[in-house]
Amino acid sequence: VQLVESGGGSVEPGGSLRLSCAASGFTFSLFRMRWYRQAPGKEREMVASIGSAGITRDYANSVKGRFTISRDNAKNTVYLQMNSLKPEDTAVYYCNRGDFWGQGTQVTVSS
Repeated sequence: VQLVESGGGSVEPGGSLRLSCAASGFTFSLFRMRWYRQAPGKEREMVASIGSAGITRDYANSVKGRFTISRDNAKNTVYLQMNSLKPEDTAVYYCNRGDFWGQGTQVTVSS
């Protein structure tokens, strides 16, 4: 199993970023996928989750209405569209499938 995140970077408050996670080594379309994040000095928290068919989606209260998780099973990729970013969204964002994690991608929101 390999999960490779991309799309992180630095953005001003109110800006947007789209994270991608390219998956390989397993039948992507069969598994729920999740995005987590970990800010300095804080525990890792789940940000968003999407079912295998892309129908069921769940979000942390802190990101509801601002973030959207989606997936393309033909491309074995899960996305996280992040809008109206706030400084408190600054963290390393990780793609997750069960016990498997990507290397993470840094998102920094600062003026």
